[in-house]
Amino acid sequence: MYYGNFVIDNKSRYTDELYTYASKKPLKVGQVANLTFGKSKKLKRGFVFETDVEPDFDIGKIKEIDSVDDTISLNEEMISTVSWMRQRYGIKYIDGINCFIPPGKASRNGKEKIPEKNIGDEEAEIQVLTSEQHKCLLKIKDSIVNEKNESFLLHGVTGSGKTEVYLQAVSEALNQGKTSIVLVPEIALTRQVVQRFAHRFGEDKIALLHSKLTVRQRYDEWSRVRSGKAKIIIGARIGVFAPAENLGLIILDEEHEATYKSDQTPKYDTVDIAAKRLMYSKGTMILGSATPSVVSYQRAREGIYTLLEMNKRYNSIELPHVKIIDMRNELKQGNRTMFSRDLSESINATLSAGEQVILFLNRRGFSTSITCVSCGETIKCHECGITMVYHKGENAAVCHYCGRKQPVPRRCPGCKSDEIKFFGIGTEQVEEEVAKVFPSETAARFDLDTAKNTGEIDRMIKNFAKGKIRILIGTQLVAKGLDFKNVGLVGVISADSSLNIPDYRATERTFQLITQVAGRAGRGEKQGKVIVQTYSPDNFAINSAANHDYRSFFRQEIIIRNFMKYPPYTDLIAVEFTSQNEEIAENAARNCRNYLIKAGLERAENIFEPRLSENFKGKDNFRYNILIKCPKGARNKYIHYLRFYEAQNRKMKKQKWIQTIDVNPYSTF
Repeated sequence: MYYGNFVIDNKSRYTDELYTYASKKPLKVGQVANLTFGKSKKLKRGFVFETDVEPDFDIGKIKEIDSVDDTISLNEEMISTVSWMRQRYGIKYIDGINCFIPPGKASRNGKEKIPEKNIGDEEAEIQVLTSEQHKCLLKIKDSIVNEKNESFLLHGVTGSGKTEVYLQAVSEALNQGKTSIVLVPEIALTRQVVQRFAHRFGEDKIALLHSKLTVRQRYDEWSRVRSGKAKIIIGARIGVFAPAENLGLIILDEEHEATYKSDQTPKYDTVDIAAKRLMYSKGTMILGSATPSVVSYQRAREGIYTLLEMNKRYNSIELPHVKIIDMRNELKQGNRTMFSRDLSESINATLSAGEQVILFLNRRGFSTSITCVSCGETIKCHECGITMVYHKGENAAVCHYCGRKQPVPRRCPGCKSDEIKFFGIGTEQVEEEVAKVFPSETAARFDLDTAKNTGEIDRMIKNFAKGKIRILIGTQLVAKGLDFKNVGLVGVISADSSLNIPDYRATERTFQLITQVAGRAGRGEKQGKVIVQTYSPDNFAINSAANHDYRSFFRQEIIIRNFMKYPPYTDLIAVEFTSQNEEIAENAARNCRNYLIKAGLERAENIFEPRLSENFKGKDNFRYNILIKCPKGARNKYIHYLRFYEAQNRKMKKQKWIQTIDVNPYSTF
C-alpha cells in the first residue's frame, strides 16, 4: 500500500487540515482522487498534497481511496503555491486549490464553448519601435531567453506604447517555447487586449479566463491551457492561476489597480502569486503602468524590480495640457452648476472641432446620499450598513456593495420628518445635466449600471470608437486603458471624490485616477486638453497629476508613508471577526489582540484596539476589526499566530464567530 496526505474538497473550516489515505498504486502530488470522508458514504474529491507518507498511527484505521480522477489535476508547482498562500495569507487549503481548478465539467468533444476572440478591425502589423521601447525590450528579451527570473516595472506615460512592448515580449516567449499570461484589471478591457493579440498571434493560441465567462467556457478554456493548445492566456486576476506549463512570462497591465488585490475569499495579491509561480520556471514578470503603485516604485528603487521607463508618447504628440479649476471661485462668481465656465466652453470648442469628449466622475447613481435634514440621519442598507445611493432611473435607493434596492422613504425612519433630501452627484446626474446643456449632442453613460455585461461594454466601446457617441460620461471604467484617437477633451468633474476618503491610499488613488483619465485625451494627432475641477487646488497629488510628474508625487507621498509607517515600510494585516452577536464578535477580536500582545511579537504596540465596522454592520451580523502594522519580515509569524488562535478556538464546540485575515488590504476604510 501507498500512503498520502490529502486535502478534502470541503468548505468547512473544521476540516482545514491534511488527512491520510491509502492507495494500491503510487500517488503523485496534485492528483485528484475520489474518496469517502467522515461517516458519509458519498464520494468527495481529495487532492494529494504529500506522498510516501509513513503513518504514525494504526494503518488499519486508514481508509483507501476509491479511484483517481484523471480529468483534472494540479502539478507540484501549484500545490507548493497553495501551501505558500496558506502561510502568507492564512487561507484554507481548499480555497487555494479552488483558485487553480475550474468550476463545472468539460464539454463533449466537438461541443466546446470557446469564447469569441478575434473582434474588430485592429491592424496586426508590428509597429516600428521607438528608441525607448527598443531599450526596454532588449532587457526583457534577455531575461526571457536566459531565464533570469527578473521582475520589471515598466513605467511608461499614457500612450507610450506599452502594449507593443507586451506583444513583442510575448512573441519572444513563444519563440522560446514558453507560455505567457497577460492580465488586465477590468474584464471590460479584455476584449480590446484579446483583439490585438489575436490579430498578432492567431485566435487558436489564445485562451481567455475571467469570471464573466460561463462555467462551461471557463472549463473549456482551462482545458486548452492545460493541454498546451493555448500558449497565451489573457484575463483578469484569476488568469494568474492558469494551469500553464513552462511558464515564461506574466504581464500585469495597469499594475497599480486595486482589482489585482482580491477582496473576496481567498484574499491574495496577484503580483505576489505571479512572482511566486515564476520562481519555478525562472520566468519573467512585467508590471506596466503610467502611475505605478507607491509600493512597486519603492521596490524598484530598492532593486527588487528593474525599472524601465518610457517618458514620451509613441506618436511624439505632447501629453495633454491640464488646467486646474478652483470650484470655490466658481461659487463666488455665482456658478452653482457642476460645470465650470472653462469646462463648458471647452466642451463646445472640442465638439465644434469634430472631436469627442470624456467626462469623468468616479461615482455612479444620481445622488450619493439620501439624508434627513431634520435629524441628520442618512439612509443605509439594512444588510451591510453602507450608505445607499439614489438612482433616479430606477427611483430607488441602491446599495453599491450588496446590490439591495428599496423605495426612497417619504419620511425619515428615525424622526419621521418628511425633510428627505438628496446630496452629492453621480454619473446619472451628470448625464442629465449634459442632456440639458448640450441637447443636440449624442451622449452616453459608461458605468456598472449601463455596462452590466460584456455585450453592452463592447457595444458602448464600438459606438464611441466609431463616433456615434460624442460625449462619454463614465466612472473609472473610462480611465483604464481605453485607446480612442479622437478624444480632444477630458473633464474631471470632481477630483475630490477620491481625495476625501479617509484612507492612507487616498492621495495615491487621486493621482492615479486623474493621470489615467487624462491620458485618454490627445492620443491621435493633436495635443489633448484636460480640465480638473476641484475644491483642493493646492493638493500635491492633484498638482503632480496636472504636471504629469510622477516622481514629484512619489517623493512627497513616500515621506508621509515612512512617517506614518504605512506600506511599503510595514505590512498591514486586517483581521475581521464576524458574528450574529455583537458581544461575541467584539470579545473574539479583543481576546485575539491580547493573545498577540502576550505572545511577545515584534512591535506589538501597533496592534490597534478592536473597532466595529460601521460600513458592514447589518441586522444579522456584526464585524469587529483589528489592524496590525507589522514590521517587515515578521508577517508570516503574525499569520502563524493568528491561524493558531483561530484553530484553538475552532476546537471549541459551537464556535459562533468567523475569523478572516486580509494581508495588505487595498483600503483600510
